[in-house]
Amino acid sequence: MNILIINGPNLNLLGEREPGYYGSDTLASINAGLEEEAKKLGATLEFYQSNHEGAIIDRLHAARKNANGNIDAIVLNAGAYTHYSYAIRDAIAAIKLPVVEVHLSNIHARDAFRETSVIAPVCVGQISGFGSYSYTLGLYAAVNAVNKTAK
Repeated sequence: MNILIINGPNLNLLGEREPGYYGSDTLASINAGLEEEAKKLGATLEFYQSNHEGAIIDRLHAARKNANGNIDAIVLNAGAYTHYSYAIRDAIAAIKLPVVEVHLSNIHARDAFRETSVIAPVCVGQISGFGSYSYTLGLYAAVNAVNKTAK
């Protein structure tokens, strides 16, 4: 089973960017922890981060089943794009892969503009507010979604 982890804008600055909201873990340390969890699950991971909306869309398109993709599911932290990128929302809907939305902070307990996720309706679920553990939960949810569709 192959899971793609996509991180959006500013997530390359984790560990130094607003640690009160996002914690002190770096993206590299989160990815390393995910690799350990993936081994336990028999899954392999691929990691992608971009600060550019179009690049994220291109990576989503490349993952789709009919594009030589070997990706079974995606864990996505779209960052600020979560709240307004209808283009990423449409890309998720188009690729026909299970996508789990994750956030380090609880987006429903922050600024009013962060409470709305335009991508949530096309994702299999949303996990937020557990810090770096949100990614671990997202990985487990992605594996579960793939196993459910395989039955």
